Formats: sequence, C-alpha cells, structure tokens
Amino acid sequence: MNDTQLSSRKADHIELAFSAQTLQADPRFYYEPMAVPHPTGEHPWEPLEMAGRRLLIPWWISSMTGGEARAKYINERLATAAAKYGLGMGLGSCRPVLEDPRTHPDFAVRKFLGDQPLMANLGVAQLEHLAAVDQLYKVVEMVKSLEADGLIVHINPLQEWAQPEGDRLLQAPIDTLKRVMDAVKLPLMVKEVGQGFGPKSLKALLELPLEAVEFGAYGGTNFALIEAMRASESDFEGLKPAAELGHTAEEMGDWIRQWSAQSWKPQTRVLVASGGLRHFLDGYYHLKRLPGNVIYAQAWAFLKPALQSQEALNAYCESQIKGLQMAHQYLDLRE
Repeated sequence: MNDTQLSSRKADHIELAFSAQTLQADPRFYYEPMAVPHPTGEHPWEPLEMAGRRLLIPWWISSMTGGEARAKYINERLATAAAKYGLGMGLGSCRPVLEDPRTHPDFAVRKFLGDQPLMANLGVAQLEHLAAVDQLYKVVEMVKSLEADGLIVHINPLQEWAQPEGDRLLQAPIDTLKRVMDAVKLPLMVKEVGQGFGPKSLKALLELPLEAVEFGAYGGTNFALIEAMRASESDFEGLKPAAELGHTAEEMGDWIRQWSAQSWKPQTRVLVASGGLRHFLDGYYHLKRLPGNVIYAQAWAFLKPALQSQEALNAYCESQIKGLQMAHQYLDLRE
C-alpha cells in the first residue's frame, strides 16, 4: 500500500466511523481471531453428493420461478452462476412443461448448468392428480426431457387452501408421496413453500428414503400470505391469520437435534435448511448445528440480483462464498 492509498483509507475511516457504530453482536457465535490465519480462498468443506452429482459448496438455489414471462432469463442466469461456483439448483414449478410444451425452453437450463445438480419440481396436488389417472410416467418423461437429476415435490396445502383458484387435496400428502416413490424411480426432494413442517410431518418425511428434505420454513417468502393478498379485501381479512402459521428453520433444527441425540437415524440423505436465511452467517449457523449431510438454501436472495444482471448475481455469490469461508475460519457456535 503506497502513501496515497494509505491516506485515502484513513480518510475513509474518519468519514465512515460515524455510521459504523455497532449495536449488538450476533449472539450465535464465538469470534476466535487468534488461532488461524486468513482464509486462503480454498473451500474448507468436502464436496457433497446430490442426486449423483457433486455440490462443491453446501449452498442450494431454491425453487422460485416458472411459467412466467421472465422465467427463461432468470433460470439461465441462476444456472450459469450455479455452474461457475459449484452450487445446485431447483427449478420452479414445472407444471407448465406438462401442460404446454412451448414452455419447455424456460426450464431447459442443463446447457448452462454443466455438471451441477439440477432438480425439476412439481406440487403434490399435481402428483395426486397424475397418480389418480395413472399418468405418473409423465413425470419421468418431463425430468428426462429437462436433463434433471431428480424431482422436487413441493408440499403447499396451506397455500392452495388460501388461493382463490387453488387445488384441493383429496389424499394426505404423505400417501401421495409414497405412491410416487413406488411408481417413479427418481431421486426425490420434498420441500415446503414457506410454512415449514411440524414435528410429526418432518419426522415422517425423514424416515423415508428420500434424496433430501428442504425445510421451506417460516420466515422467508410467505406464499399463504401472498395468496391471501390476491383474494378479495373481505377474504383477505379472514385468511390473513392463517399466514401466521408455521415453523422456523431453527425450530425444525431443534427437533432434528433432539431426535439425533436419542440415536434416531433418518433415512433421508441430505437436510436442506431454508426459510428466511438472509446471508452466509444464517447458512453457516445451520451447517454447524445440524447433524449429517447438510446444505442451506436461499431463493429470494438469489432472485433479487438475478433480476438485475448476471454480473450482479455473480457478485452476490462471490461475496457470500467469501463470507462463508471467513465464518468457517473464525467462528464457533456458542452452543
């Protein structure tokens, strides 16, 4: 650093000091700066297998968009970033692909994603209907056509209930899921869409031989609230309390830790912590406290820069990976 650079940096310190007064330390971590040097830039974690492919970083791009005018370029940008940084990606609901083949290019991102994991996505209501008419084979055809590695089943009865034009489930989602597992020999991930799972539901899922279970916990985008907001004004006031139902990622993690302490072993391969995770510290917190194979996922946090440009999305990924490397080097859980 030359004299000019040093002088400029010191001037920055003076100008910024007034707006950099800290209020409260993050209570989840011990900061231990003495025993280790700065991160080298190398990934300090082992690659993790997902549906036969490798995640280089324990970070997942959660399902978010499909069947909308901007879906194509958003998905292409997300897939390009996933390939560049070694992430995995879930597509938004692929129901349009089943209903209108012209939407296929909006979801066909394998050429941008390279060898990183990719999961297609359908709602449990669509799967219940396909099972009822003996057409689950269409799911396999769709996954193959998208060159995906498996299928995400999103569980969203509260969203469908609040949605004016929502589908009505005639069977328990766990029964539909078991029927799909018998008929469709694909790696399956199951996720909620913003309310998370209560303990009975979560344990029932984890006792199935699934590829992954994603929390989709309360605290991020609330699709039940979105659907209530789409209803009439009078219906909104009636439906709004239902949007306050759910379970946070921390609460769900607490249950899993309790079960693990009791020597309970899940059959599901990978846990995906998601729902209101704002940044790398939230992700690192769940990576450190959950047992087994763990990754964390975000949706809106990726979507915001993806709507701007590929450069903005890449910059977001790089800042978060840099932060995750720092956390691994200097932070211990307080628990």
